[in-house]
Amino acid sequence: MDQMGQGELRLHASSFGAAAPAYAEHRPDYARAAVEWALGCAPGPRVLDLGAGTGKLTAALAALGAEVSAVEPDSAMLAELRRALPDVRALSGSAESIPLPDGSVDAVLAGNAMHWFDMAVAGPEIARVLAPGGVLAGLWNVLDDGVEWVAGLARVAGSAAVGPRDTPASWCVETADMHLPKTGADARFGSPEQAEFPHGQARTADSLVATLATRAGVLVMEEREREAAPARIRAFLASRPETARGGFTLPMRTGALRVRRL
Repeated sequence: MDQMGQGELRLHASSFGAAAPAYAEHRPDYARAAVEWALGCAPGPRVLDLGAGTGKLTAALAALGAEVSAVEPDSAMLAELRRALPDVRALSGSAESIPLPDGSVDAVLAGNAMHWFDMAVAGPEIARVLAPGGVLAGLWNVLDDGVEWVAGLARVAGSAAVGPRDTPASWCVETADMHLPKTGADARFGSPEQAEFPHGQARTADSLVATLATRAGVLVMEEREREAAPARIRAFLASRPETARGGFTLPMRTGALRVRRL
């Protein structure tokens, strides 16, 4: 993803709205332990879910008792969030232009979203809304390709469906190096901490195909390949004893990175 030009990056980042209902239905939630770890050193309960999408992470934060504000730039995704979580404060905005006052939150979390941020702009903006000592954390759900059949699924599905940050080793290196605010003499954030947590999602062949169809690489894929990919995935799942008999659990991990506002 990091090799994309700005035009291609914007195309991928803006692709989700067309699939907002499917995203809401099929994308996984986040491992509770990962969300708790991300919040573990926050000084208070006020949390911003930035790039909140349809509210997958927002719901987890609300369930933990946080005072959540959700900010999302895509109107279709925001509409799904508001429908699912009518009691949550949900605002139109972006990581580069956050519609909240200075120092108004104790933590900023982003679920499968931080890699879309222009951190040169978003870093100072996030620092602005964070209270002193506040926490910035990113969470990513990735497929556990340490499981043999999941590694095979990744190969069959192709890089558009299972690409950068979608397996543990790739997100671990790439996200820490590329998507957190920089540290240094003029840094607003301290050194990053990183952790991984086991997770899983109940799936069938149909729902797994539907899940992969919400990936940005698939949403912008040429129509011929977008139609061919599900057949390959279904054939693979039918060939595996772990997935051939109906419902199964898709092995996943939730990776988390956090830094503290200086």
